[in-house]
Amino acid sequence: MSHSASPPAPTVQSAILSRYVLNGKPSGKVEIATFASGCFWGAEYIFIRHFSRADGLIKSTVGYTGGLTENPSYEDVCSGNTGHAEAVKIEFDPALVSYAELVEFFFRTHDPIAVNRQGGDWGRHRSAIFCHTSEQLEIAGRVKTEVQKAYFDPKGGIIDTWIEGAGAWWDAEAQHQRHLFNNPDESQPSTHRLHW
Repeated sequence: MSHSASPPAPTVQSAILSRYVLNGKPSGKVEIATFASGCFWGAEYIFIRHFSRADGLIKSTVGYTGGLTENPSYEDVCSGNTGHAEAVKIEFDPALVSYAELVEFFFRTHDPIAVNRQGGDWGRHRSAIFCHTSEQLEIAGRVKTEVQKAYFDPKGGIIDTWIEGAGAWWDAEAQHQRHLFNNPDESQPSTHRLHW
Protein backbone atom coordinates (compact mmCIF):
# COMPACT_ATOMS: atom_id res chain seq x y z
CA MET A 1 0.00 0.00 0.00
CA SER A 2 1.08 3.59 -0.53
CA HIS A 3 0.66 4.94 2.96
CA SER A 4 1.95 8.45 3.61
CA ALA A 5 -0.02 10.01 6.46
CA SER A 6 -1.24 8.80 9.82
CA PRO A 7 -4.93 8.42 10.50
CA PRO A 8 -6.27 11.65 12.01
CA ALA A 9 -7.31 11.46 15.65
CA PRO A 10 -11.03 10.84 16.07
CA THR A 11 -13.06 13.81 17.30
CA VAL A 12 -16.56 12.49 18.03
CA GLN A 13 -17.40 10.55 21.18
CA SER A 14 -18.17 7.14 19.65
CA ALA A 15 -14.94 7.11 17.65
CA ILE A 16 -12.85 8.38 20.59
CA LEU A 17 -14.28 5.83 23.03
CA SER A 18 -13.88 2.98 20.53
CA ARG A 19 -10.11 3.41 20.69
CA TYR A 20 -10.08 2.29 24.33
CA VAL A 21 -11.02 -1.27 23.40
CA LEU A 22 -8.40 -1.67 20.67
CA ASN A 23 -5.54 -3.88 21.80
CA GLY A 24 -3.02 -2.67 19.22
CA LYS A 25 -2.00 -6.17 18.15
CA PRO A 26 -3.16 -7.79 14.92
CA SER A 27 -5.96 -10.25 15.65
CA GLY A 28 -6.15 -12.07 12.33
CA LYS A 29 -9.86 -11.17 12.29
CA VAL A 30 -11.22 -9.34 9.25
CA GLU A 31 -14.34 -7.18 9.15
CA ILE A 32 -15.72 -5.27 6.18
CA ALA A 33 -16.80 -1.64 5.94
CA THR A 34 -18.40 -0.33 2.74
CA PHE A 35 -18.61 3.39 1.97
CA ALA A 36 -19.80 5.46 -0.98
CA SER A 37 -18.45 9.00 -0.90
CA GLY A 38 -18.28 10.08 -4.50
CA CYS A 39 -15.72 8.94 -7.03
CA PHE A 40 -14.42 5.58 -5.83
CA TRP A 41 -10.93 6.45 -7.04
CA GLY A 42 -10.73 9.29 -4.52
CA ALA A 43 -12.44 7.36 -1.73
CA GLU A 44 -10.00 4.46 -2.00
CA TYR A 45 -7.03 6.79 -2.36
CA ILE A 46 -7.70 8.77 0.81
CA PHE A 47 -8.30 5.66 2.93
CA ILE A 48 -5.05 4.07 1.73
CA ARG A 49 -3.12 7.33 2.22
CA HIS A 50 -4.16 7.54 5.87
CA PHE A 51 -4.50 3.91 6.98
CA SER A 52 -1.65 1.42 6.57
CA ARG A 53 -1.80 -2.28 7.34
CA ALA A 54 -0.31 -1.44 10.75
CA ASP A 55 -3.26 0.94 11.27
CA GLY A 56 -5.70 -1.88 10.51
CA LEU A 57 -6.49 -1.48 6.79
CA ILE A 58 -5.91 -4.91 5.29
CA LYS A 59 -7.31 -4.47 1.78
CA SER A 60 -9.43 -2.10 -0.27
CA THR A 61 -11.51 -2.82 -3.35
CA VAL A 62 -13.61 -0.42 -5.41
CA GLY A 63 -16.89 -1.50 -6.92
CA TYR A 64 -20.61 -1.00 -7.30
CA THR A 65 -23.40 -1.56 -4.79
CA GLY A 66 -26.86 -0.35 -3.87
CA GLY A 67 -28.33 -0.85 -7.33
CA LEU A 68 -30.64 -3.13 -9.26
CA THR A 69 -28.58 -4.52 -12.15
CA GLU A 70 -26.46 -7.64 -11.72
CA ASN A 71 -22.78 -7.37 -12.57
CA PRO A 72 -22.89 -3.82 -13.95
CA SER A 73 -20.01 -2.32 -15.91
CA TYR A 74 -18.58 1.14 -15.24
CA GLU A 75 -20.43 2.39 -18.32
CA ASP A 76 -23.70 0.88 -17.03
CA VAL A 77 -23.29 2.62 -13.68
CA CYS A 78 -22.31 5.92 -15.32
CA SER A 79 -25.52 5.83 -17.38
CA GLY A 80 -27.47 6.41 -14.16
CA ASN A 81 -29.89 3.61 -15.01
CA THR A 82 -28.65 0.93 -12.58
CA GLY A 83 -29.08 2.74 -9.26
CA HIS A 84 -25.61 1.72 -8.09
CA ALA A 85 -23.21 3.87 -6.13
CA GLU A 86 -19.47 3.81 -6.70
CA ALA A 87 -18.10 2.51 -3.40
CA VAL A 88 -15.00 1.32 -1.60
CA LYS A 89 -14.96 -1.91 0.41
CA ILE A 90 -12.48 -1.77 3.28
CA GLU A 91 -11.28 -4.98 4.91
CA PHE A 92 -9.97 -4.09 8.37
CA ASP A 93 -8.67 -5.62 11.58
CA PRO A 94 -11.04 -4.54 14.41
CA ALA A 95 -8.24 -4.96 16.96
CA LEU A 96 -6.29 -2.14 15.24
CA VAL A 97 -8.99 0.26 14.05
CA SER A 98 -12.62 0.52 15.06
CA TYR A 99 -15.60 0.70 12.76
CA ALA A 100 -16.64 3.95 14.50
CA GLU A 101 -13.29 5.51 13.64
CA LEU A 102 -13.63 4.45 9.99
CA VAL A 103 -17.15 5.92 9.87
CA GLU A 104 -15.94 9.27 11.22
CA PHE A 105 -13.08 9.23 8.69
CA PHE A 106 -15.63 8.58 5.92
CA PHE A 107 -17.66 11.63 7.00
CA ARG A 108 -14.62 13.90 7.29
CA THR A 109 -13.24 13.05 3.83
CA HIS A 110 -16.14 14.08 1.56
CA ASP A 111 -19.18 16.38 1.48
CA PRO A 112 -21.95 14.41 3.23
CA ILE A 113 -24.49 17.25 2.96
CA ALA A 114 -24.44 17.20 -0.85
CA VAL A 115 -27.75 15.67 -1.91
CA ASN A 116 -27.23 12.57 -4.06
CA ARG A 117 -23.93 13.80 -5.50
CA GLN A 118 -20.30 14.71 -4.94
CA GLY A 119 -18.92 17.58 -6.96
CA GLY A 120 -20.58 17.69 -10.37
CA ASP A 121 -21.50 14.00 -10.56
CA TRP A 122 -24.97 12.82 -9.54
CA GLY A 123 -26.48 9.52 -8.41
CA ARG A 124 -23.61 7.08 -8.52
CA HIS A 125 -21.58 9.54 -6.41
CA ARG A 126 -24.03 9.72 -3.52
CA SER A 127 -22.98 9.53 0.12
CA ALA A 128 -23.90 6.17 1.66
CA ILE A 129 -22.79 3.65 4.26
CA PHE A 130 -23.61 0.03 3.49
CA CYS A 131 -23.62 -1.87 6.79
CA HIS A 132 -22.77 -5.56 7.10
CA THR A 133 -24.16 -6.15 10.62
CA SER A 134 -26.81 -4.72 12.93
CA GLU A 135 -23.97 -3.42 15.11
CA GLN A 136 -22.55 -1.49 12.15
CA LEU A 137 -26.02 0.01 11.49
CA GLU A 138 -26.20 1.21 15.09
CA ILE A 139 -22.65 2.60 15.11
CA ALA A 140 -23.04 4.35 11.75
CA GLY A 141 -26.25 6.02 12.90
CA ARG A 142 -24.70 7.11 16.19
CA VAL A 143 -21.57 8.53 14.55
CA LYS A 144 -23.70 10.31 11.92
CA THR A 145 -25.68 12.00 14.72
CA GLU A 146 -22.49 13.05 16.53
CA VAL A 147 -20.87 14.40 13.34
CA GLN A 148 -24.08 16.27 12.47
CA LYS A 149 -24.14 17.95 15.89
CA ALA A 150 -20.42 18.78 15.98
CA TYR A 151 -19.77 19.89 12.41
CA PHE A 152 -22.97 20.57 10.49
CA ASP A 153 -25.53 21.95 12.97
CA PRO A 154 -23.32 25.02 13.54
CA LYS A 155 -23.28 25.66 9.76
CA GLY A 156 -26.97 24.91 9.21
CA GLY A 157 -26.23 21.86 7.02
CA ILE A 158 -27.97 18.50 7.13
CA ILE A 159 -26.12 15.26 6.40
CA ASP A 160 -27.72 13.44 3.46
CA THR A 161 -25.81 10.17 3.86
CA TRP A 162 -27.88 7.03 3.34
CA ILE A 163 -27.31 4.27 5.91
CA GLU A 164 -28.58 0.89 4.82
CA GLY A 165 -27.84 -2.80 4.92
CA ALA A 166 -25.18 -4.03 2.51
CA GLY A 167 -26.50 -5.86 -0.53
CA ALA A 168 -24.88 -7.34 -3.60
CA TRP A 169 -21.38 -6.09 -4.36
CA TRP A 170 -19.72 -6.05 -7.75
CA ASP A 171 -15.97 -5.42 -8.05
CA ALA A 172 -15.15 -2.65 -10.50
CA GLU A 173 -12.98 -3.44 -13.49
CA ALA A 174 -9.22 -3.86 -12.94
CA GLN A 175 -8.32 -0.41 -14.30
CA HIS A 176 -10.35 1.19 -11.47
CA GLN A 177 -8.56 -0.63 -8.63
CA ARG A 178 -5.96 1.64 -6.97
CA HIS A 179 -6.50 3.93 -9.96
CA LEU A 180 -4.93 7.09 -8.54
CA PHE A 181 -1.85 5.18 -7.38
CA ASN A 182 -1.47 3.57 -10.80
CA ASN A 183 -2.09 6.88 -12.59
CA PRO A 184 -0.23 9.46 -10.45
CA ASP A 185 -0.65 12.24 -13.01
CA GLU A 186 -4.41 12.27 -12.45
CA SER A 187 -5.69 14.54 -9.70
CA GLN A 188 -7.58 13.43 -6.62
CA PRO A 189 -11.24 14.57 -6.56
CA SER A 190 -11.46 17.89 -4.70
CA THR A 191 -14.07 16.66 -2.22
CA HIS A 192 -11.76 13.87 -0.97
CA ARG A 193 -9.69 15.65 1.64
CA LEU A 194 -9.71 16.05 5.40
CA HIS A 195 -12.49 18.53 6.17
CA TRP A 196 -11.68 18.63 9.92
